[in-house]
Amino acid sequence: MDEEFTEAVLEVVEQIPPGCVATYGLIAERLGRGGARQVGRVMSLEGGGVPWWRVVRADGSLPAHLVIDAQQHWRDEGTPVRSGRVIVKDALAPDF
Repeated sequence: MDEEFTEAVLEVVEQIPPGCVATYGLIAERLGRGGARQVGRVMSLEGGGVPWWRVVRADGSLPAHLVIDAQQHWRDEGTPVRSGRVIVKDALAPDF
């Protein structure tokens, strides 16, 4: 994996404010390279030290093994959620 891309992804994730989210694809678009899958891979392998719960799929979901932990973070931050998914249109971080 490209270390420069990894660092760029993690830097963007760190800038997402509490209570907001960005999608994997939007992060790739903002960086002007990679795609949703590449961002997802970075998050899977290296995302533990950043607010990973602020990066969701386009439909507002996360992989099943992350949802329980993410829901507590979303509740603490006031992220709009319905039926276990973030309401992306209401939670989208500024500049995305």
